[in-house]
Amino acid sequence: MRPAFHMESGSLADGRQILYYSTEPEAGRAGYADKRDLGDRVSAGEIRYDVLRDEWVAVSAGRSGRPQLPVACPLCPSHGDELTEIPAPDYEVAVFENRFPSFGGTETPGSLAPEVDGAAMEVAVPASGRCEVVVFSDDHDSSLVDLSPERIALVVRAQAQRTADLYARGDIAQVFCFENRGVEIGVTLHHPHGQIYGYPYVTPQTQKYLSAAKRHKETTGRDLFDDIIESESSSERVIAENDHWIAFTPFAARWPFEVQVYPKARFADLTELPEEYIDSFAPLYLDLLKRCDAAYPGEPMPYMSGWHQAPVGEGREFGRLRLELVSIRRGPGRVKFLASSESVMGGWVHDLGPEASASILKGAL
Repeated sequence: MRPAFHMESGSLADGRQILYYSTEPEAGRAGYADKRDLGDRVSAGEIRYDVLRDEWVAVSAGRSGRPQLPVACPLCPSHGDELTEIPAPDYEVAVFENRFPSFGGTETPGSLAPEVDGAAMEVAVPASGRCEVVVFSDDHDSSLVDLSPERIALVVRAQAQRTADLYARGDIAQVFCFENRGVEIGVTLHHPHGQIYGYPYVTPQTQKYLSAAKRHKETTGRDLFDDIIESESSSERVIAENDHWIAFTPFAARWPFEVQVYPKARFADLTELPEEYIDSFAPLYLDLLKRCDAAYPGEPMPYMSGWHQAPVGEGREFGRLRLELVSIRRGPGRVKFLASSESVMGGWVHDLGPEASASILKGAL
C-alpha cells in the first residue's frame, strides 16, 4: 500500500517559505528555526518584452550572487554551526523559495505579464511569479537515480501539490518542474535537487506546442499527442513501457539523447495525475535514468529533465502533461555544444541519429 503523504510548512530567516514532504506522520521539522542572519530577501528584477521574437525575457541581476561550488552545501540539513537553507536536521523531500529567484521573490503575488500591442519598443514590468528549489534527499552524495521508487513518487506528489498551489496565486500562467544534472550542464550544486519555475507568462516553447496541437485538431479532428503516441508505440525507438506510461526517443529528436515520457491517458498537468499513474511512473523513470548512466560506463549521463504542463488559462485544452529528458552527451568523453546553427538560427542537427541513440539506451541494461 502507498505510504501516507504529509507536508509541514515553515519559514526561513528572510521570510521565505520552506515545506517538508514525507511519507511519515509530521515529525516537527517545520519547528526548527533558521538561525542565520540573511538580511532582506532578494527579489527578481523585471521581465522585458522582445518585440522581434514576440516573447518575454527575465532580467535578474540578483542571481549573480547565487552559490558557486560552495565549501558548505546549502542543501544539506543544518547541524551545529553548519547552518543551511534547510534548518531541520533531517528530511525526505524539502521545497523552499529560491533565495536568488528569476521570478518573484516578493511576499505577495504580483500580476501576470501584460498583453503587448506591438507599438511600444521597450516594455518592462516587475518579474512576478515564483521560483522554488526541490531537494530530493538529505543525502548529499546520492543522485535521483539512487533513490527508491517510493521517494521518486513522493517527489512527484510534492511537484503536483506545488503546481496546484502556484496556479492558485493568480500571477502564474505556467509551472515548470525540472532537474539539471552534471557539470557539463552547468550544475554547481551537486546535492540531488531540482527546481520549479512559476512563469508569469506562457513560455515560447509551450506556445509552439499549443499552436501545433490546435492546428492538428482543426485539420484532422484528432488529438495531436494521441497520434504521436500511436505512431511512436510501434517504432524501434521505444525505450520503456508499462500499463500507464511509454518512454521513447521521438522521430525527429534534436538532442543526442532525447526521451519523451508520456502518460497513455490525457492529463493537462501533474494536479490531474491519478495515484496509480504516479506509482507506476517512479520505477519506469528510474529504469530510464539507469539506462542513461549505463550508456557509456563510467560516465554518468548529464541531463536536463522537466515536466511539460498545460498553462492555467488560454490554450489549456490543447496542452498535455509529459516529461522530457535530454542530454548533450554524444559519445564517450564527448558532448554536443549548441553552436551557431542551434543557438542563433534554431536549426538543429542530430549527431547520432534518433534510432541509434534509442538503441544505445535500450541495450544499456
